[in-house]
Amino acid sequence: MGLGLVLTAALVAGCSATDPDAPTGGSSAAAGGSEGIVIGVGSEPDHLNPVLGYAPDGASRVFDSLLVREADLSLAPSLATSVPEPSDDGLTYTVELRDDVVFHDGEPLTADDVVFTYETVLDPSVASPLAGDLEALAEVVALDDTTVEFRLEQPYVPFPERLTLGVVPEHVLAGTTDWDGVAFNREPVGSGPYRLVSWTAGDSIVLEANADYWDGAPEVTPVTFATTGDDQARAARMSAGELDAAVLPARLAEQFEDVEGLQVQRRATADYRGIMLPQEHPVTGDLAVRQALDLAVDREAMVDGVLAGAGEPAYGPVAPSLADFYEPTAERTHDPAAAEQLLTDAGWVLGEDDVRSRDGVRAELTVMYPAGDTVREQLALAVATDARAVGVDVTVDGLSWEAIEPRMGTDALVMGFGSPYDPDFVSYQLFHSSYAGQGFFNPGSYDNPAVDQALDDGRTAVEGAARQEAYSRLQTELAADPPWLFLTYLEHVYVVSDGWSGSDVEQVEPHDHGFNAGPWWNLQDWSAQG
Repeated sequence: MGLGLVLTAALVAGCSATDPDAPTGGSSAAAGGSEGIVIGVGSEPDHLNPVLGYAPDGASRVFDSLLVREADLSLAPSLATSVPEPSDDGLTYTVELRDDVVFHDGEPLTADDVVFTYETVLDPSVASPLAGDLEALAEVVALDDTTVEFRLEQPYVPFPERLTLGVVPEHVLAGTTDWDGVAFNREPVGSGPYRLVSWTAGDSIVLEANADYWDGAPEVTPVTFATTGDDQARAARMSAGELDAAVLPARLAEQFEDVEGLQVQRRATADYRGIMLPQEHPVTGDLAVRQALDLAVDREAMVDGVLAGAGEPAYGPVAPSLADFYEPTAERTHDPAAAEQLLTDAGWVLGEDDVRSRDGVRAELTVMYPAGDTVREQLALAVATDARAVGVDVTVDGLSWEAIEPRMGTDALVMGFGSPYDPDFVSYQLFHSSYAGQGFFNPGSYDNPAVDQALDDGRTAVEGAARQEAYSRLQTELAADPPWLFLTYLEHVYVVSDGWSGSDVEQVEPHDHGFNAGPWWNLQDWSAQG
């Protein structure tokens, strides 16, 4: 705890030194002072550019999107005047736009900006991570200033779910060639309810209300997202009153359960954690080893111990909350005896040190995790314990993301993903062989033709029953040939000052949370109580 307090002091000092106008204290609304809020998060985004993947699910406060999600995740109009319906052949969606929206620089938002946004995502030279979700989109056309037509190459049932992407200004970004280096990434011009005031890298992002917002200026302003990567240090900042709200692991949030003026809030999610197993590793490249580890891990114990009950076992990438698509028959039991038999039958012989080997190859591997993430660290340690019990030696290594990325093709990694919106999202890029080795998409180069076929069938199917069958098949195939050790679905846990009205409106959350999703998903609708 001493180190956490030292880190906290350093971070607060850094904030005040680099941005004297940024808020540095929490609980302001509850105390009856400023209506600004300070939110503690574990990480900051790499950029704030929607076409490069920022907040694709309608959670951005800086940008408006055509559609947004309500509390129940249903789609509602935002820039669009209504939720569009497909044409009879399923190939065309026509969107009518509001005519009273302006960007933060005063320029009007028109159909041309919508066309520019989606065409940029599809441009191969941009290398947008969202391009895979829009593969069915053939063309975007502005019919006039307030009408946009999306034309698909083939029917794609979840297409309206991808109309939640923030719209960027063509007049600012036209002609951009260096998308990684463009100033817009950290100095965005949007049309959303908030505008960026300052960004101190590794420390804080400060937003203020957009006074000219078409739907009315938010009451809560300014908003400071204070970045503290270490979970313990972030809890210390919350305890010291420096934050109005924070995302915390369940174990660290327990200390705030009975603190006057604070609420511990839990949210259901589609956010899973698991161990990605690289296919080119001499040990995890063996199907028998992957199957054995899948049986050896005790998921229930991880939920109870690591998550303090704030979650549920994970057996695949389709969350139980997606009830129409979840396949319960793909669930596996904890069976270390069966795991040992699989390894023995595959020729992995137990040695005198209780570690197996085959043909001179020792059954050992390294599991990496991002340092400071206590949940991923504890999950990795739990997997190491379970693996050792069946004769596989796992070393756990906490590293920076910069150190992790070059090793993802050869070392296992605790990863997190998950979407509550549609089973196609994220899973296609994670497990389809066409994405093998593309950064965080399929970093282990998993290649299974049956999985590819299930993903392709789910993406192209139009009828509900056909999609359900495809994703049922996907989960069954992944259980038989696991690319990951799917471990747990998390409940997201937050501590929030009770000085705010609106923070208790719940949504089932995606993997991405903290800066975007969280109790503050509807922050523009909050107000200070009292």
